Amino acid sequence: MKILYLLPALSSGGVEQVVLELCEGLTPRGVECVVASAGGRMVPLIEQTGAKHFTCRLEKKSLRLIPEVFRLARLIREQKPDIVHIHSRIPGWVAHFAFKLLPKQQRPILVSTFHGFYSVNAYSAIMTKAQRIIAVSHCIHDHILQKYPHVPAERVCTIPNTIDISEHNPSFRPTEEWLATWRHEHPELDGKFVLCLPGRITRGKGVHHLIPILSRLRKMGVPAHVLLAGETKKGKEALRTELMRGFEHEGLSRDVTWLGLRRDVREIFFVSDVILSLSIQPEAGPKVTLEALALGRPVAGYAHGGVGEELEIFLPEGMVPVGDTEAMAEKLADWYRHPPELKHPVGAPYTREDMIDAHLNLYRSL
Repeated sequence: MKILYLLPALSSGGVEQVVLELCEGLTPRGVECVVASAGGRMVPLIEQTGAKHFTCRLEKKSLRLIPEVFRLARLIREQKPDIVHIHSRIPGWVAHFAFKLLPKQQRPILVSTFHGFYSVNAYSAIMTKAQRIIAVSHCIHDHILQKYPHVPAERVCTIPNTIDISEHNPSFRPTEEWLATWRHEHPELDGKFVLCLPGRITRGKGVHHLIPILSRLRKMGVPAHVLLAGETKKGKEALRTELMRGFEHEGLSRDVTWLGLRRDVREIFFVSDVILSLSIQPEAGPKVTLEALALGRPVAGYAHGGVGEELEIFLPEGMVPVGDTEAMAEKLADWYRHPPELKHPVGAPYTREDMIDAHLNLYRSL
């Protein structure tokens, strides 16, 4: 069996990680994996799995995509995949037109994965044209059926985003060297109630909600300190400046540490007391929530989308009404005095092996 995965690029992100995990898990099982994207820092990781990578410019909407249609059609003729699995809308459109250049008997089976709450329009509808549609959470499954009523329910299945429980489990502990370096670099955390907000610095991630949350925690006598573990994307510098001014205005500058993009998020979770999820827009099925919970770290998050779905299963008391910064501060203050207990370990169907098995079973059924 040969699978061709199409995605915009291989820089960083949840979609890229899922494709990498599929290549890692399926190649040893005899599945030939081929990946087409615009490339990026994760290409060597893809190739280390034994998968092949081909460069196709699938990341931007423009007339420059026209040559990519012909390039993809040629790649399909040469590689002869049994299944083409699209992981984004631009690759979906390029595949759509590439298929039209192929005789019907040469067209592979088409599978798509909804990785988010895509805007409901003709552009996004391309993801519903596949013979089988994968939703990465139950809320995405419901979104597809509600917004695209023409899609038969039997064509949609749910395969949740998952984690590697060998890497994320309650027994994990950073090395003594890492811990010593961390303490040396961040003495400001000594004796503090450490909150971590992972992810890119964007308004959609709710980073500006930290200002009223921290202000209220200070008034309640909670020595909170926030770690912002994420990059500020190019073009978002104005938001960072706005946030810094907001923290400074409230006298909170010393209560926030900007870590930037980190590769040791697992270790940072370990030294944090609570992981936050403040996204204003619902997220599909974020891995970081599961990773934190699997490490034994409580998560306080807005109760919608995939975060709400995951918390409802593993830590219902961590759910807070969307945008209610006062309720979030009250929750955190309560946890500062009475740390919550995590009663249910993260397991099926949220492990990486579950996800790989589910994809393999789907491919075989098709």
